[in-house]
Amino acid sequence: MCLGLPSKVLSIDGNTGTVEMMGVSNTVSIELLENVKVGDYVLVHAGCAIQVLDQEEALKTIEIFEDIRKMGI
Repeated sequence: MCLGLPSKVLSIDGNTGTVEMMGVSNTVSIELLENVKVGDYVLVHAGCAIQVLDQEEALKTIEIFEDIRKMGI
């Protein structure tokens, strides 16, 4: 099973970006996407941003992941 996590873009340096997902910052490749901006939410899979997400939907998904984490699943 593959899992992509919604992440907020904190900074961009060339073809990489620093993103925050559930309190953890990571550097990911953004070269698969065009017009990514700081503040955007992106779907990250295997170290690559693969899709720009609607902010509202990204926040809903993050909330679901947080609920699951709190349940200890």
